[in-house]
Order: sequence, then structure tokens, then C-alpha cells
Amino acid sequence: MPILSRQVRADLWLVLVTIIWGSTFVVVKNELASITPLAFVALRFAFAFLVMVAATGRSLARAGRREVAAGALIGVFLFAGYAFQTVGLRYTTASKAAFITGLCVVLAPLFARFMLAHTPSRFALLGVGMATVGLGLLSLTEELTLSFGDLLVLGCAVSFALHIVAIGKFAPKMDPLALTTIQIGVVALAGAGGTAMLEPQSGLPSAATWEVAAFMGVVATAFAFTVQNRVQAITTPTHTALVLSLEPVFGALFAYLLAGERLGARELLGCGLILGGMVVSELRRGEQELRAAETAF
Repeated sequence: MPILSRQVRADLWLVLVTIIWGSTFVVVKNELASITPLAFVALRFAFAFLVMVAATGRSLARAGRREVAAGALIGVFLFAGYAFQTVGLRYTTASKAAFITGLCVVLAPLFARFMLAHTPSRFALLGVGMATVGLGLLSLTEELTLSFGDLLVLGCAVSFALHIVAIGKFAPKMDPLALTTIQIGVVALAGAGGTAMLEPQSGLPSAATWEVAAFMGVVATAFAFTVQNRVQAITTPTHTALVLSLEPVFGALFAYLLAGERLGARELLGCGLILGGMVVSELRRGEQELRAAETAF
């Protein structure tokens, strides 16, 4: 029973993370009216890095070259994900961005096949097929092309899938707090560099933007990624991905409640297929992993 209660607690923490992240789509989209995308990423992650250094200074000081290298690699994937997502939100809706981002759950097992030697099951392949059809229904225009914003967010899904797999590879072997702090610092630096090179016209943020960035840096970044890294130290990338499949549902809910966004029948069907693909692709593998854990104990 202790192993089950531990898993349940981990799942509840991850659900809280999905609620927090689901709320950020509409919040970020609103802020992009007053700040450039990479500047917002840099500001948000700079706040998060300062909080993490203050809270985990000892873990960071003990980090060796392996932890720094692993955290930097994870941070590159994380920066790519947030860069694609934040820029993409300028050109698509928060609801669509949430579900397209959720494709990372379907892609993660496929990338794990190459990075961690995990063989994708027939369920994973079926999930990929369902999600691909769903993406088409949700995002394809009448000319059968993806809109620019949706294409950018698709790049975000690929990056986040690599992020999930990379955490799954390194977190069980290293200090999760040090990994979290290093990857957040890498994103802050990359965001600042990207702002200087690609967004030189970015001016000083408004007071409201500073407040939003600070809140998201502390809650949606430092807190949320600390939880994810700690949870993935005791569970698998597959199980983590399954719980994170709730994120687009909360994203669409907050977009409806806070921004009045509504999806048409075709788009809702696409969302349903993406969500179904997430669950189908992960459920069987999650059951196998749980049985293996029970056998081990």
C-alpha cells in the first residue's frame, strides 16, 4: 500500500501542475499585447531562476559537471518549447495552442524509443494516428495547410516531448532540484539572448507585465517544474505524460471562462481525438509499468 499512496500523491501534485499550466495559455496571450514573446520568456524565467537559487542554493552548489550538462540539455528543449509556444500564441487561439501543445504526450513515447530504447506499443501508434487526425481537424485550413501559429505550437509540442524524455533519463540519477534550477537558468539566458538578437525593439515592460511575469515565474515555473522533476524521479515519463494530458482540457476551460473562446464542431472533434490519442497511447504502457512496480514490491 505505501507504493500506491506515494503514486497517488505524485499524481495529485501533477494534476495541480496541469491546472496551473492550463491557465497560462490565455494569460500569456493577453500579455503579448504589451511585450514581445522572447522578452516575456526571459522575464518569467529570470524570476523563476532567482527563486530557485534562493531556495535550492545548496543543491546547486553541489552540482557537478554531469548535472550541469544534463540541466543545460533539458533547458535547451525547454527554451525551444516556450519560444515556439509564446510566439505561436500571437497567431492562434489559447484553446488551440493548449491542445496542440498536448501532442507532446503522444510524441514522448516515440522519442523515448530512440533516446531510452523504449519500444512504442500498438496503443502508442494508434494514439499517434488519432492525434494526427485530430490535429488536422483542429488546425488545417481550407487549403489543407497549418496556420503559422499552429505550426509554431506544433514545434513547441515536439520540444516539450523531448523535455519530458530528457527529464525521465536524468532525474532518477541526479538531484532534481539542481536540474530544475539549471534548466530554468538556461531558459532565462537563452530568452535574454534571443530578445537582444531578434527583438531589439522590445521596450521596458509595464508594471502589470512585471507582476504577471513574477507570478508565472514563481508559481507556473519554479514551483511547477520542481514538482515535475521530483515526481519524475519516482515515476516514469509515460505515466507523467498521461497525467499531463489533462493540461489542454484545463487550457480550453480557462480560455472559455477568461477569454470567451469557443471552438466549432469540427475543432471540438479534433480536440477530442487529440485527447483520446493521448490517453490511448499511454494507458496500456502505464498499466504495464504499474504491474512491474507492484511485482518489484
